Amino acid sequence: MELGDRKLKVLQAIIRDFISTAEPVGSRTIAKKYDLGISSATIRNEMADLEEMGYLEQPHTSAGRVPSDKGYRLYVDQLMIINKLEQLQKEAIKNAFVQKMGEIEHLVSYASKILSQITRLTSVVLSPQFKNSRLKHVQLVPIDAYKILLVMVTESGTVKNAVLRSTQNFTMDELVQISKLLNHKLQGLTIGEIDNMVIGGIKSEAQMFHSMVDYIMPVLISTLEDAEEVKIHLDGLTNILQLPEYHNIEKAREFMSMLEHKEVLTDMLLNSNDEVNITIGRENKYEEMRESSLITATYKLNGRVVGKIGVIGPTRMDYENIISVVDFVTKNLTNILKDNISK
Repeated sequence: MELGDRKLKVLQAIIRDFISTAEPVGSRTIAKKYDLGISSATIRNEMADLEEMGYLEQPHTSAGRVPSDKGYRLYVDQLMIINKLEQLQKEAIKNAFVQKMGEIEHLVSYASKILSQITRLTSVVLSPQFKNSRLKHVQLVPIDAYKILLVMVTESGTVKNAVLRSTQNFTMDELVQISKLLNHKLQGLTIGEIDNMVIGGIKSEAQMFHSMVDYIMPVLISTLEDAEEVKIHLDGLTNILQLPEYHNIEKAREFMSMLEHKEVLTDMLLNSNDEVNITIGRENKYEEMRESSLITATYKLNGRVVGKIGVIGPTRMDYENIISVVDFVTKNLTNILKDNISK
Protein backbone atom coordinates (compact mmCIF):
# COMPACT_ATOMS: atom_id res chain seq x y z
CA MET A 1 0.00 0.00 0.00
CA GLU A 2 1.44 3.34 -1.04
CA LEU A 3 1.27 6.62 0.83
CA GLY A 4 -0.65 8.85 -1.53
CA ASP A 5 -1.01 12.59 -1.19
CA ARG A 6 -4.27 12.26 0.76
CA LYS A 7 -2.78 9.92 3.35
CA LEU A 8 0.19 12.24 3.77
CA LYS A 9 -2.11 15.21 4.43
CA VAL A 10 -4.12 13.21 6.98
CA LEU A 11 -0.94 12.05 8.72
CA GLN A 12 0.43 15.59 8.77
CA ALA A 13 -2.79 16.93 10.31
CA ILE A 14 -2.86 14.19 12.97
CA ILE A 15 0.74 14.79 13.99
CA ARG A 16 0.31 18.56 14.20
CA ASP A 17 -2.85 18.16 16.26
CA PHE A 18 -1.26 15.65 18.63
CA ILE A 19 1.82 17.87 19.06
CA SER A 20 -0.50 20.69 20.06
CA THR A 21 -2.93 18.85 22.34
CA ALA A 22 -1.21 15.63 23.53
CA GLU A 23 -4.64 13.99 23.08
CA PRO A 24 -5.37 11.04 20.72
CA VAL A 25 -6.84 12.35 17.47
CA GLY A 26 -10.11 11.19 15.93
CA SER A 27 -11.43 11.58 12.38
CA ARG A 28 -14.07 14.12 13.43
CA THR A 29 -11.41 16.35 14.96
CA ILE A 30 -9.41 16.33 11.74
CA ALA A 31 -12.52 16.99 9.64
CA LYS A 32 -13.53 19.97 11.79
CA LYS A 33 -10.14 21.59 12.39
CA TYR A 34 -8.36 20.97 9.09
CA ASP A 35 -9.71 21.82 5.67
CA LEU A 36 -8.61 18.67 3.82
CA GLY A 37 -11.60 18.63 1.47
CA ILE A 38 -12.64 15.07 2.45
CA SER A 39 -15.34 13.66 4.73
CA SER A 40 -14.93 12.31 8.25
CA ALA A 41 -15.65 8.80 6.95
CA THR A 42 -12.87 9.07 4.35
CA ILE A 43 -10.48 10.38 6.97
CA ARG A 44 -11.40 7.44 9.20
CA ASN A 45 -10.56 5.01 6.40
CA GLU A 46 -7.25 6.72 5.73
CA MET A 47 -6.41 6.60 9.45
CA ALA A 48 -7.13 2.87 9.51
CA ASP A 49 -4.75 2.39 6.56
CA LEU A 50 -2.07 4.52 8.22
CA GLU A 51 -2.38 2.45 11.38
CA GLU A 52 -2.07 -0.76 9.38
CA MET A 53 1.06 0.63 7.72
CA GLY A 54 2.61 1.45 11.11
CA TYR A 55 2.42 5.25 10.95
CA LEU A 56 -0.29 5.55 13.62
CA GLU A 57 -1.07 3.73 16.84
CA GLN A 58 -4.31 3.41 18.80
CA PRO A 59 -4.07 3.65 22.59
CA HIS A 60 -6.17 1.02 24.34
CA THR A 61 -8.22 3.59 26.21
CA SER A 62 -9.08 5.80 23.25
CA ALA A 63 -10.85 5.68 19.91
CA GLY A 64 -8.38 8.24 18.57
CA ARG A 65 -4.95 7.63 17.10
CA VAL A 66 -1.49 8.88 17.96
CA PRO A 67 1.61 9.01 15.75
CA SER A 68 4.13 6.18 15.98
CA ASP A 69 7.88 6.71 15.82
CA LYS A 70 7.64 5.69 12.16
CA GLY A 71 5.01 8.36 11.62
CA TYR A 72 7.16 11.04 13.27
CA ARG A 73 10.14 9.99 11.17
CA LEU A 74 8.16 10.39 7.95
CA TYR A 75 6.88 13.74 9.19
CA VAL A 76 10.38 15.01 10.05
CA ASP A 77 11.93 13.76 6.82
CA GLN A 78 9.20 14.76 4.36
CA LEU A 79 6.25 16.71 5.73
CA MET A 80 7.32 19.34 8.22
CA ILE A 81 8.10 22.91 7.26
CA ILE A 82 10.83 24.43 9.43
CA ASN A 83 9.56 27.62 11.03
CA LYS A 84 11.59 30.77 10.55
CA LEU A 85 12.26 32.56 13.81
CA GLU A 86 10.73 35.98 14.08
CA GLN A 87 13.19 38.86 13.91
CA LEU A 88 12.48 39.79 17.53
CA GLN A 89 13.42 36.27 18.62
CA LYS A 90 16.62 36.39 16.60
CA GLU A 91 17.62 39.75 18.05
CA ALA A 92 16.84 38.58 21.59
CA ILE A 93 19.10 35.53 21.17
CA LYS A 94 21.91 37.58 19.62
CA ASN A 95 21.72 40.23 22.34
CA ALA A 96 21.69 37.60 25.05
CA PHE A 97 24.94 36.16 23.73
CA VAL A 98 26.58 39.57 23.40
CA GLN A 99 25.84 40.32 27.06
CA LYS A 100 27.65 37.12 28.07
CA MET A 101 30.81 37.53 26.01
CA GLY A 102 33.74 35.85 27.72
CA GLU A 103 35.44 32.50 28.14
CA ILE A 104 33.99 29.74 26.02
CA GLU A 105 32.71 27.75 29.01
CA HIS A 106 30.52 30.69 30.00
CA LEU A 107 29.20 31.06 26.45
CA VAL A 108 28.44 27.35 26.15
CA SER A 109 26.73 27.29 29.54
CA TYR A 110 24.64 30.30 28.56
CA ALA A 111 23.70 28.70 25.24
CA SER A 112 22.26 25.81 27.24
CA LYS A 113 20.19 28.21 29.36
CA ILE A 114 18.89 30.04 26.28
CA LEU A 115 17.79 26.77 24.68
CA SER A 116 15.92 25.50 27.72
CA GLN A 117 14.20 28.85 28.24
CA ILE A 118 13.01 29.20 24.65
CA THR A 119 12.00 25.58 24.03
CA ARG A 120 10.75 24.91 27.59
CA LEU A 121 12.43 21.54 27.35
CA THR A 122 15.68 20.08 28.68
CA SER A 123 18.83 21.32 26.97
CA VAL A 124 22.13 19.46 26.91
CA VAL A 125 25.39 20.92 25.63
CA LEU A 126 28.76 19.24 25.22
CA SER A 127 31.66 21.63 25.82
CA PRO A 128 34.52 21.71 23.32
CA GLN A 129 36.90 18.77 23.39
CA PHE A 130 40.19 20.28 24.47
CA LYS A 131 42.21 17.76 22.45
CA ASN A 132 40.81 19.39 19.32
CA SER A 133 41.72 22.91 20.43
CA ARG A 134 44.96 24.51 19.40
CA LEU A 135 47.16 26.52 21.71
CA LYS A 136 46.92 30.24 21.07
CA HIS A 137 49.14 31.66 23.79
CA VAL A 138 51.49 30.52 26.56
CA GLN A 139 52.80 32.85 29.23
CA LEU A 140 54.95 32.58 32.35
CA VAL A 141 54.04 35.06 35.08
CA PRO A 142 56.09 35.46 38.31
CA ILE A 143 54.16 34.99 41.56
CA ASP A 144 57.07 35.32 43.98
CA ALA A 145 60.81 34.52 43.98
CA TYR A 146 60.32 30.78 43.37
CA LYS A 147 56.76 30.43 42.11
CA ILE A 148 55.69 30.95 38.50
CA LEU A 149 52.20 30.87 37.01
CA LEU A 150 51.97 28.99 33.70
CA VAL A 151 49.03 30.36 31.70
CA MET A 152 47.73 28.55 28.60
CA VAL A 153 45.04 29.97 26.31
CA THR A 154 43.51 27.92 23.51
CA GLU A 155 42.03 29.15 20.25
CA SER A 156 38.59 28.37 21.70
CA GLY A 157 39.15 30.90 24.49
CA THR A 158 39.64 28.32 27.23
CA VAL A 159 42.17 29.39 29.86
CA LYS A 160 44.12 26.84 31.90
CA ASN A 161 46.89 27.51 34.39
CA ALA A 162 49.30 25.75 36.72
CA VAL A 163 51.70 26.90 39.43
CA LEU A 164 55.36 26.01 38.91
CA ARG A 165 57.79 25.87 41.83
CA SER A 166 61.33 26.50 40.71
CA THR A 167 64.61 26.16 42.58
CA GLN A 168 66.00 28.95 40.41
CA ASN A 169 65.05 32.60 40.70
CA PHE A 170 64.19 33.72 37.15
CA THR A 171 64.04 37.39 36.22
CA MET A 172 61.05 38.87 34.44
CA ASP A 173 63.12 39.25 31.26
CA GLU A 174 64.09 35.58 31.38
CA LEU A 175 60.44 34.49 31.81
CA VAL A 176 59.46 36.69 28.86
CA GLN A 177 62.21 35.09 26.78
CA ILE A 178 61.07 31.55 27.70
CA SER A 179 57.43 32.51 27.03
CA LYS A 180 58.34 33.78 23.56
CA LEU A 181 60.14 30.53 22.77
CA LEU A 182 57.18 28.42 23.95
CA ASN A 183 54.77 30.49 21.87
CA HIS A 184 56.99 30.22 18.81
CA LYS A 185 57.13 26.43 19.07
CA LEU A 186 53.69 25.58 20.46
CA GLN A 187 51.30 28.13 19.01
CA GLY A 188 48.74 26.45 16.74
CA LEU A 189 49.44 22.91 17.99
CA THR A 190 46.96 20.54 19.61
CA ILE A 191 47.98 18.46 22.63
CA GLY A 192 48.39 15.42 20.39
CA GLU A 193 50.90 17.29 18.23
CA ILE A 194 53.23 18.19 21.12
CA ASP A 195 55.52 15.19 20.75
CA ASN A 196 59.17 14.48 21.58
CA MET A 197 60.33 16.12 18.35
CA VAL A 198 58.57 19.38 19.27
CA ILE A 199 59.93 19.27 22.82
CA GLY A 200 63.40 18.51 21.47
CA GLY A 201 63.16 21.53 19.18
CA ILE A 202 62.27 23.74 22.13
CA LYS A 203 65.20 22.42 24.19
CA SER A 204 67.64 22.91 21.33
CA GLU A 205 66.77 26.61 21.26
CA ALA A 206 66.41 27.02 25.01
CA GLN A 207 70.17 27.38 25.57
CA MET A 208 70.61 28.19 29.27
CA PHE A 209 66.97 27.34 30.12
CA HIS A 210 67.14 23.57 29.52
CA SER A 211 66.21 22.67 33.09
CA MET A 212 63.25 25.05 33.06
CA VAL A 213 61.92 23.57 29.80
CA ASP A 214 62.33 20.05 31.22
CA TYR A 215 60.20 21.13 34.16
CA ILE A 216 57.58 23.13 32.24
CA MET A 217 56.68 20.69 29.48
CA PRO A 218 55.39 17.77 31.59
CA VAL A 219 53.29 20.20 33.65
CA LEU A 220 51.95 21.88 30.51
CA ILE A 221 50.99 18.57 28.88
CA SER A 222 49.51 17.19 32.10
CA THR A 223 47.36 20.29 32.55
CA LEU A 224 46.07 20.06 29.00
CA GLU A 225 45.32 16.35 29.39
CA ASP A 226 43.35 17.02 32.58
CA ALA A 227 41.31 19.59 30.66
CA GLU A 228 40.17 16.93 28.18
CA GLU A 229 37.50 15.66 30.57
CA VAL A 230 34.11 15.95 28.88
CA LYS A 231 31.88 18.61 30.37
CA ILE A 232 28.11 18.50 30.01
CA HIS A 233 25.82 21.47 30.61
CA LEU A 234 22.20 20.65 31.46
CA ASP A 235 19.38 23.13 31.90
CA GLY A 236 15.62 22.95 32.24
CA LEU A 237 15.77 19.60 34.04
CA THR A 238 12.31 20.05 35.51
CA ASN A 239 10.72 21.38 32.32
CA ILE A 240 9.93 17.90 31.11
CA LEU A 241 8.01 17.18 34.30
CA GLN A 242 5.40 19.71 33.21
CA LEU A 243 4.52 17.61 30.16
CA PRO A 244 1.72 15.03 30.27
CA GLU A 245 4.04 12.29 29.01
CA TYR A 246 5.97 12.50 32.27
CA HIS A 247 3.16 12.89 34.78
CA ASN A 248 3.76 9.20 35.48
CA ILE A 249 6.13 9.30 38.45
CA GLU A 250 8.04 6.17 37.43
CA LYS A 251 8.67 7.47 33.90
CA ALA A 252 9.77 10.82 35.28
CA ARG A 253 12.10 9.15 37.77
CA GLU A 254 13.72 7.00 35.06
CA PHE A 255 14.21 10.01 32.82
CA MET A 256 15.76 12.14 35.57
CA SER A 257 18.00 9.24 36.55
CA MET A 258 19.22 8.94 32.95
CA LEU A 259 20.17 12.63 32.93
CA GLU A 260 22.45 12.01 35.90
CA HIS A 261 24.63 9.64 33.88
CA LYS A 262 27.14 11.82 32.05
CA GLU A 263 28.48 8.93 29.99
CA VAL A 264 25.00 8.29 28.54
CA LEU A 265 24.49 11.92 27.55
CA THR A 266 27.99 12.13 26.12
CA ASP A 267 27.43 9.00 24.06
CA MET A 268 24.13 10.30 22.68
CA LEU A 269 25.69 13.61 21.69
CA LEU A 270 28.88 12.20 20.21
CA ASN A 271 26.92 9.72 18.10
CA SER A 272 24.88 12.45 16.43
CA ASN A 273 27.07 13.29 13.46
CA ASP A 274 25.02 15.56 11.23
CA GLU A 275 24.80 19.35 11.32
CA VAL A 276 21.28 18.92 12.71
CA ASN A 277 20.42 15.42 13.87
CA ILE A 278 17.02 14.14 15.04
CA THR A 279 16.68 10.88 16.96
CA ILE A 280 13.09 9.81 17.60
CA GLY A 281 11.74 7.49 20.30
CA ARG A 282 12.89 3.91 19.78
CA GLU A 283 15.66 5.10 17.48
CA ASN A 284 17.44 5.92 20.76
CA LYS A 285 19.46 2.98 22.03
CA TYR A 286 18.85 3.84 25.67
CA GLU A 287 15.62 2.49 27.18
CA GLU A 288 15.00 5.68 29.19
CA MET A 289 14.91 7.67 25.93
CA ARG A 290 12.47 5.42 24.06
CA GLU A 291 9.58 7.86 24.57
CA SER A 292 11.70 10.95 23.94
CA SER A 293 13.36 12.65 21.01
CA LEU A 294 16.76 14.31 20.84
CA ILE A 295 17.56 17.16 18.46
CA THR A 296 21.25 18.06 18.23
CA ALA A 297 23.46 20.36 16.20
CA THR A 298 27.21 20.97 16.01
CA TYR A 299 29.02 24.18 16.77
CA LYS A 300 32.36 24.87 15.17
CA LEU A 301 35.61 26.73 15.52
CA ASN A 302 37.62 27.62 12.42
CA GLY A 303 35.49 25.21 10.42
CA ARG A 304 36.07 22.25 12.76
CA VAL A 305 33.34 20.70 14.91
CA VAL A 306 34.32 21.23 18.55
CA GLY A 307 31.09 20.59 20.47
CA LYS A 308 27.43 19.56 20.39
CA ILE A 309 24.26 21.27 21.51
CA GLY A 310 20.83 19.70 21.84
CA VAL A 311 17.31 19.53 23.24
CA ILE A 312 15.55 16.52 24.78
CA GLY A 313 11.76 16.34 24.77
CA PRO A 314 8.80 14.03 24.14
CA THR A 315 8.37 12.44 20.72
CA ARG A 316 5.49 14.85 20.12
CA MET A 317 7.77 17.88 20.49
CA ASP A 318 7.22 20.79 18.13
CA TYR A 319 9.94 19.75 15.67
CA GLU A 320 9.28 22.57 13.21
CA ASN A 321 9.95 25.25 15.81
CA ILE A 322 12.56 23.56 17.98
CA ILE A 323 14.81 22.61 15.06
CA SER A 324 14.91 26.26 13.99
CA VAL A 325 15.76 27.38 17.55
CA VAL A 326 18.54 24.79 17.98
CA ASP A 327 19.99 25.67 14.59
CA PHE A 328 19.92 29.43 15.20
CA VAL A 329 21.41 29.22 18.71
CA THR A 330 24.15 26.90 17.43
CA LYS A 331 25.07 29.16 14.52
CA ASN A 332 25.19 32.18 16.83
CA LEU A 333 27.49 30.32 19.22
CA THR A 334 29.74 29.40 16.28
CA ASN A 335 29.84 33.01 15.05
CA ILE A 336 30.61 34.43 18.49
CA LEU A 337 33.43 31.95 19.03
CA LYS A 338 34.84 32.91 15.64
CA ASP A 339 34.64 36.63 16.46
CA ASN A 340 36.28 36.11 19.86
CA ILE A 341 39.18 34.13 18.44
CA SER A 342 39.84 36.62 15.64
CA LYS A 343 40.26 39.46 18.11
